[in-house]
This record gives sequence, structure tokens and C-alpha cells, in this order.
Amino acid sequence: MQYKNPLVIAEIGCNHKGDLKIAKKMIETAAKCGVKCAKFQKRHNKYLLGEKFNLPHPVQENSYGKTYGLHREFLEFNFKEHYELYKSCRKNKISYSTSLWEKKSAEGFLKTKIKCDFLKIPSACNLDFELLEILANKFKGKIHISLGMTKINEIDKIVEFFIKKNRNKDIVLYSCTSTYPSNFEDIGLLDIKKLRKQFSNIVHDIGFSGHHNGIAIDIAAYALGANYIERHFTLDRTWKGTDHAASLEPSGLTKLVRDLKNTFKTMHEKKELSKSELAQRKKLKLVK
Repeated sequence: MQYKNPLVIAEIGCNHKGDLKIAKKMIETAAKCGVKCAKFQKRHNKYLLGEKFNLPHPVQENSYGKTYGLHREFLEFNFKEHYELYKSCRKNKISYSTSLWEKKSAEGFLKTKIKCDFLKIPSACNLDFELLEILANKFKGKIHISLGMTKINEIDKIVEFFIKKNRNKDIVLYSCTSTYPSNFEDIGLLDIKKLRKQFSNIVHDIGFSGHHNGIAIDIAAYALGANYIERHFTLDRTWKGTDHAASLEPSGLTKLVRDLKNTFKTMHEKKELSKSELAQRKKLKLVK
């Protein structure tokens, strides 16, 4: 396969604690870490959650509201605020993207002035074909799709849907394990090879979305064929919230970008010895 310079996506998501100033600070920090894209999330919580809106948060110590719905509302930015985030990304010379969780958010987003290269479908929503239909018909950019919690036959259905829409070359499929943080033995990195073998000639590309600790797995994911690497990002892993424990802090994100860039430089066969190695050969190698 032809390796590409990996695109690292800082998934800020809802790690901003519902504070626009913190979100903008996270964009600025992510840009300094070297990423090319900052990503957020957009939900219409009452439509998405229905009766679950009034249920208690399953982990009360992480909740920002009396119910799960109020917790989600506290963390939600409206479209005007998302436009502010988009402008902040442009100011910091990185791209903006967001996950869309249901059709109302998709319909609303497509009416904004935000221009982005891709939108993301989260694992929880990749079988919401009303949502997929809206994006396939109305969004002209790439559509990235996480495959956590998704069975093999369901992946086939998703790809078949986009083939019928003549949009299959615009989708990126992400190997993903939807646990926070993920146990290493649950990740199944070889799924990347399987996705690449089955779909690399059908879709635009293959990616990896990780929720594990550390960065070693991301390097391995890239080496196995994931050209897009998405990691949750936070300024402080001890902050209140569900995703911080599965996120990278600035030092970790900086190291991830550095190590992926260096790994990219190595992903080729040596057709001939380099000048530096030839010098060492002349000095050290015994040739009879």
C-alpha cells in the first residue's frame, strides 16, 4: 500500500466543559501540538434522547446536570457558537469538523456558513440511515464513519448504502472500539487490515479512532494502514466528564504528532543504502 502523511484529528468533543473560552483555548493548544484538525460534536438532545432525557446520568460524579439530558444540554454549543469555533480553527490555521448525532443536527448544520472538509458519523449513529441520507444527498465533502459497536454485516450495509448513492469514494471508515478508556485486548487492531483488504478500492480511505491510554496503539494503527488518526483531547485528564480519562493531554498529543510524522518517514522499502549507512559500511563491514 501507499502510505500517506497521517492526518491527526484532535477530538475535543465535549471536553470543553460547556465553556466557549475553554473550547477556543483547546483549539489554540491543539494547533500548537501540530494537529491539522479539531473536531467537536453536535446533538439535538431532546430529539436524540427522547424519554431518556429525564433519566439520571449513569455516572453522577461526571454529570453537569440533574438528568442526563440536562447534562448534555449544559455541554452543548448552538450553531452560532460552532461558527465561532470554526472561525477560531481558521485563525489557528487548522481545519474544523464535527460529529453529527441525528438528522436535526445535520439539517441545522448544513444551513450554517461553516465550511469543512469532512463531517463525522459517530459509532452510535452509523445505522441511522435518515442521517446518512441527508449527508449523502446534501453534504459535498468527505463523510467519516466510526465503526465501534458495529457488526460485520452492518458495515457491509453502510458501505452498500453509499455505493447506491454514488458517494462511496467520499467515505472514510474508522476502526474503533467504543469503550472509555479501551482495554488493549479489546481493540483488535488487525481489523484495520481487514477493512483495508475489503474496502480500500471501494471507499476513500481507512482511519482509526482510539480511546486507549498512551500513543503506541496509534502508531501501530498507522503502520497497519490507518491514514487518519483521531484521539480525544483534553487540557486536563482529571477534569470532570466522561471522556477525559480516555483523552490525550497536550504533551501526549504533541508526541503523537511527532511520532506519526517520524513513522511516515520510515514506511518504505530500502532500495539502496543511504549515504550515512554507506559511510558506516565502509568503516565497519567485513566484506570478503
